[in-house]
Amino acid sequence: MNRSIPWPWLLLALVLLLPSPAGRFLLDLVGGLTLTLLLLPLLAGVAGLIGWQILRQRLRTCPSCGAVGFGASACPACGAAADREVRSPGWGRDPGPIDPRTATITIEAVDVPSSQPSPGATADPPGAGSEGG
Repeated sequence: MNRSIPWPWLLLALVLLLPSPAGRFLLDLVGGLTLTLLLLPLLAGVAGLIGWQILRQRLRTCPSCGAVGFGASACPACGAAADREVRSPGWGRDPGPIDPRTATITIEAVDVPSSQPSPGATADPPGAGSEGG
C-alpha cells in the first residue's frame, strides 16, 4: 500500500499546536466561529421575540368586529371607525375601594336529595326537568 502523507493537515496541526501568534489566531478564530454557531439559535430567538413585541404593539383590534389591523383609521374588514371605543355597560368603571366591614356575601343552603337512581335509569341534571307543553 502506497499512501501519501497528508502534509497540509500535519502542517496545520503543527501550527495549531505551536505556541505562536499564528496558532493563537487560528484557535481564536475557530473558537469564535464555534461560539457563534452555538449561540445563533438563541440570538435568533431573542430577535424574533423583540420583533413580535414590536409588531404586537402596532396591531389594533376593531371594536365592532374584532378584526386585527395595523392601526388604520378604518377597519379593513367592516369599515367601522377604529378610533371609537365600544364598551359593554359596566366595563371600565372603577367602583372605588370596597369596605370589607360593610360588604356582605349571602349564602343559601340547598338540600340535595339523597335517593340513588336505579342502575338502569338515567337521571336528569338538576334544573333540567321535563316541561310539558
